[in-house]
Amino acid sequence: MTSPAAGARGTGYRLLGRRLDYLLHLRPAEWPIMAAHTSLGYLLAVGFAGAAARRALGPAAAGIALWVACLNGGTLAINSAFDQDEGDIAYLRRPPPPPRFLFAFGLALMLAGLAGAMLLPRGYLVAYAICVVLSVAYSVPPVRLKAVAGADWVINLIGFGALTPYAGWAATGRPLDLTHALVLAAFGPLFAALYPLTQIYQLEEDARRGDRTLAVRLGIERSLDVALAAAAVAFALLAGAGLRAGWSLADGDIARWAAVAVAAAVWGLVLVPWRLHAAERTPGEHQRGMYWALGAWAVTDLAVAASWAT
Repeated sequence: MTSPAAGARGTGYRLLGRRLDYLLHLRPAEWPIMAAHTSLGYLLAVGFAGAAARRALGPAAAGIALWVACLNGGTLAINSAFDQDEGDIAYLRRPPPPPRFLFAFGLALMLAGLAGAMLLPRGYLVAYAICVVLSVAYSVPPVRLKAVAGADWVINLIGFGALTPYAGWAATGRPLDLTHALVLAAFGPLFAALYPLTQIYQLEEDARRGDRTLAVRLGIERSLDVALAAAAVAFALLAGAGLRAGWSLADGDIARWAAVAVAAAVWGLVLVPWRLHAAERTPGEHQRGMYWALGAWAVTDLAVAASWAT
């Protein structure tokens, strides 16, 4: 039986021909996750409703679209252009061979987004420009920091982790206060927890290619140890933000503390059994673990929005 995804891909090839390969390597399956994470910054800045939210909606929507489709999509296309993956990659099963001009296409898309970012508040433009530099340094030889264990981790901690929700905030033009800076900063170590999980199931392929990624360098068990430690740091920062915001044990604040605690517990439910049984898991099971971790990330976004944006 043909899967819905396979059927959709077949329809896409009938409509677009091999041009569909360019779109597939933008990995649009990730776009809802990236859009939600970027939107979190907007919600933290202006809340769910009110005059401030309405005034900021246009610039924020433009900023989120540029960040998701142009910056993130272009980044992933450039990454695919140089990785030449044969097996499944994050958000793209059975990737087609990278088309000839994929690098140029991805770079042009990122630069088009940078031009659009010039129309938005300065903080957003700076964050976008930083991520363009990081993206190129991450994937493109001879620098290709993706192949340098630790450097790949730091780039993603900064870019996807902290700067992505900051971009949603910065698009509103609102100055950043210390409490919310702690909240946004917490997503740096949280992505530091997620990042090695995206590499574990590809460990053998990365090693064959000669990429000394963090997971290749550390191995599966130590990668999971890093993930557990980084997640703990992330939730410590969220707890610090709660204390700075003056959360008490009153009814409304108890609900906020509970939301953060539930998110932390979900991460524990994903990571602790994975670490305990890591040696027994197949690459396919490690891949499923990564998607469970993405679910834990989504729960955290919801908990943070419920706690600080209401």
